[in-house]
Amino acid sequence: MAVKSKSVASKIVLTALVLVAIFPIFWVFLNSFKQLVDIVSTTPKFIFTPTLDNYIYVLGRDNVQHGLFNSIIIAGLSVLIGAVLGIPAAYAVARYPNRFSDDIQFFVLSLRFLPPVAVAIPLIAIWLDLGLYDTRTALVITYTLLTMSTIIWLAIPAFSRVPREIEEAAIVDGYGPYAVFFKVALPVAAKSLIGAVIFSFILVWNEFLIALMLTTSDAKTLPIIASEFTLLGRNVPWGILNASVIVLSLPPLIFVGVMSGFINSALKKKD
Repeated sequence: MAVKSKSVASKIVLTALVLVAIFPIFWVFLNSFKQLVDIVSTTPKFIFTPTLDNYIYVLGRDNVQHGLFNSIIIAGLSVLIGAVLGIPAAYAVARYPNRFSDDIQFFVLSLRFLPPVAVAIPLIAIWLDLGLYDTRTALVITYTLLTMSTIIWLAIPAFSRVPREIEEAAIVDGYGPYAVFFKVALPVAAKSLIGAVIFSFILVWNEFLIALMLTTSDAKTLPIIASEFTLLGRNVPWGILNASVIVLSLPPLIFVGVMSGFINSALKKKD
């Protein structure tokens, strides 16, 4: 009886924590369909006449469409390149350790310690000298540094958890090192690796300061465009800002959904 009561209490606490975490997102979603007068009302309104004016304004602006296109291209390419380079590097560190392995892991992790401004300032000079400032190419290369370091950092433990016995059995069956990597280690660690890719995508999708310092107009990403809505007038356009937050949040959610579906389908095939 005591065990059941503890279980019920823990479920209630967990449900309450989930509701507390979700409520701000739910409130932003509601506000994105409200008129400004309903948002700034002293009494919070859960019942109101919804409007699509905020979304029409946001999605109808050319700079938003341009920023959305830039964000998809830049974040997508940087994650793809980071995964192609980072996952094999993580496997090499995990499976073929040497006296530099710990230093490599610390160096990769130290790239995440640096504040964005410490990365952006020297890169401004580099891209200006190369004539690549305010270009998608510059942002893709810069973001690839972030995604590759993050993926390596998260993928090393994933490959370390792959049982060596499985790989040794594959070698006995005649698999070469590349076949062992692609046909054995990669499928076994796939769930953790996809989680690393998702985390990296969300990280660069939401990156603001680096994109702000490395762009002026042509390569602006969606977070930069969304921040500019605060400059529309003397009164803060809360409805437009909430709609822009939802628009900014949808691509990562879609990406997570697609990758989660990929994981589920892969696991079903194994079963």
